[in-house]
Amino acid sequence: MEGVAMLKQLIGQLQQLLDSSHSHSLILQPSHNTLLFHQQQQQHQHQQQQHPRWTSLDIEDSSVDDFCGLVVTAGKSGSFRMSEPVKPPPTKKSRRDRSRGKSSGRSCSAEVMEQEIWKNFPEDLFEAVIARLPIATFFRFRSVCRQWNSMLTSQSFSQHCTEVTQANPWFYTITHENVNSGAMYDPSLKKWHHPTISTPPTKLIVLPVASAGGLVCFLDIGHRNFFVCNPLTQSFKELPARSVKVWSRVAVGMTINGNSAGSGYKILWVGCDGEYEVYDSVRNSWIRPGNMPAGMKLPLSLNFRSQAVSIDSMLYFMRSDPEGIVSYDMATGVWKQYIIPAPLHLTDHTLAECDGQIMLVGLLTKNAATCVCIWELQKMTLLWKEVDRMPNIWCLDFYGKHVRMTCLGNKGLLMLSLRSKQMNRLVTYNIARKEWLKVPGCVVPRGRKRQWIACGTAFHPCLTAVA
Repeated sequence: MEGVAMLKQLIGQLQQLLDSSHSHSLILQPSHNTLLFHQQQQQHQHQQQQHPRWTSLDIEDSSVDDFCGLVVTAGKSGSFRMSEPVKPPPTKKSRRDRSRGKSSGRSCSAEVMEQEIWKNFPEDLFEAVIARLPIATFFRFRSVCRQWNSMLTSQSFSQHCTEVTQANPWFYTITHENVNSGAMYDPSLKKWHHPTISTPPTKLIVLPVASAGGLVCFLDIGHRNFFVCNPLTQSFKELPARSVKVWSRVAVGMTINGNSAGSGYKILWVGCDGEYEVYDSVRNSWIRPGNMPAGMKLPLSLNFRSQAVSIDSMLYFMRSDPEGIVSYDMATGVWKQYIIPAPLHLTDHTLAECDGQIMLVGLLTKNAATCVCIWELQKMTLLWKEVDRMPNIWCLDFYGKHVRMTCLGNKGLLMLSLRSKQMNRLVTYNIARKEWLKVPGCVVPRGRKRQWIACGTAFHPCLTAVA
């Protein structure tokens, strides 16, 4: 309705502008036609009285430039788009005229919505639209009313969220300077967010190790206690104590039971000695399914720098001796291992995933040259095939430097932390598009110093995921 009202106003202004120009042309006629001019003017006034639908604003004191500005303002603020008319050559206007033009633009955009129409708008359509808004926009809309604020706990809103196709994942990271608070990166807006997540009751330092269904799994730095959190809603849950007391380093993987975290999730930890347990959120307990098969080479030389890859109910871990992959099926409880030699001259390599395909990313160093390369696992031959590498102009910055790389997220969109004594760089790589992008520096609010990222994981933002 706001757009229709503005359209009527614009039509009325156009009509009066044409009438005004027509009247000025009659004034320029010779004096012996003055009587004819008065007759036509009276006829024009009579026509305006017979056609009251042409309502318009008073533009007698407005210039043509002001009118063009009004059209542009209405086109930007209204619910429809309007083309900008041909502007005359720019002329310098007084401050009073410019202020008048701005105030007229505000008068068009400040029209009140009709309550009789909008009060009958279906409530389920509100939820369907809001579920498709950007995450940052939703949190601003929560302050509109109590009903919109309570959508996070609504079953119908949760269903709408599951129907929305997941976009690029976000990244939850921990900085060196402040390990007790995280920083989230939104690649669609290229913006860092700094949430205030409630710390665990034990005040431990926790690190993100896995994610699934919009939830992030944390493990304390002593490798004893697990926590699950939704970084968007700041909900935090401490998992029960494990039945197996393993204080050494463990590899962690996480999957969801259905299409969303509402159906429950499972977390697997595995140690080098072959001990492992599975946490089931439905039962809220750890389960010891059994022992690893006798064919598995123990102890497991796990690559702890590589995060686990989850594809449906399958989890994949990288091992170093022998080089290859170890998999576990959360649904059937079956372990498998695949001996896959790594490419030569490869360091800091880690597993990744894109559309169900297992990928490998790592630093390829030969002599003094270093480059980031991407490989794809060939299912028939179980060999790595190089599919892409970082642009050469970027790799020149690594020449002659001792570069270390950490993968902060491996779900279709990778975030890589590349650092040396002279460099600290964050880049993202879209596996499907083969697109490399630089990430802006992470700076805390009201701060100037760029933060060093210590670790992180990728997660798909979900407003309704509950730990």
